Amino acid sequence: MVETTYPRQRAKLRSVGGSIFCAALAALCLAAPAAGAQDLPASRADDGRGVGILVLNEHGVGNASLAQPYLDQMVAIATAQNNWGAARGQYFTSRSAAEAFIRSQAPHYGILSLAAFLAMRENYHLEVIGTVEVSLLGGQQYHVISRDAANLDACRGRTLATNHADDLRFVNRVVLGGGFKLSDFTLVETQRPLLTIKKLLTGEAQCALVDDAQLAELPHIEGAEGVRSIWDSQKLPPMVVVAFLAAPPAEREAFRKNLPHVCDGDGRSVCAAVGLISLKPATGSPYAAVVAAYGP
Repeated sequence: MVETTYPRQRAKLRSVGGSIFCAALAALCLAAPAAGAQDLPASRADDGRGVGILVLNEHGVGNASLAQPYLDQMVAIATAQNNWGAARGQYFTSRSAAEAFIRSQAPHYGILSLAAFLAMRENYHLEVIGTVEVSLLGGQQYHVISRDAANLDACRGRTLATNHADDLRFVNRVVLGGGFKLSDFTLVETQRPLLTIKKLLTGEAQCALVDDAQLAELPHIEGAEGVRSIWDSQKLPPMVVVAFLAAPPAEREAFRKNLPHVCDGDGRSVCAAVGLISLKPATGSPYAAVVAAYGP
């Protein structure tokens, strides 16, 4: 059996860090100072639930409840700073759970992984208002790795392990760019990032489709010597900040303009601690190419 070289403590901290990043990201966005907030009426959903924001980080790690007390404090600050009257944040790694939240809670804003944004953009009439720049790797580039195969053609028809096959349309059209499809391989699906690599190391798969975070872990995994990338995808846009229909136009425009202030002042050290570099206002243009590739 192949064992990783992760000490338990390091693995636990890495997992907790992922959770804190996502939960803190939601809280920091809620805490962005809105220009002219004193001139805006308190922003509440019609049923009094207030301004909601969800973070959907598919393939994310850890348990967001570990960061919930921190998130609650940041949401309280946001309520005061933005005159929202009430606010709430929720973190998901499951698209189905996030969609249930959207239907029941009518959030104003979301921070979504790219595949989720592409799949949900039309059903929920999402408007891009910003991009997320993080120092943590994951989901911005994909790689086919192997120890024995010399190139991608050598993997065709052979076993390929991956934990990224849950959205075939995204993988085939956007990640793989239409040049080849997962159906060109004998697929070995996994549920966890490290298990994908273990399938390769134990010989259960000759190749594996991984993302940039998994590739970066290879030097830390026992027995992974000689495993290398034999194909690299194009770099993809980062996680996206979106507005839902529930967000009033004036509120969403103020929020968009003030995204850069999230990591200013008191937020700077918090951003650094959770691996957040910046939030930037944006329109849909950084995502136009992947939207076109994904299709209607």
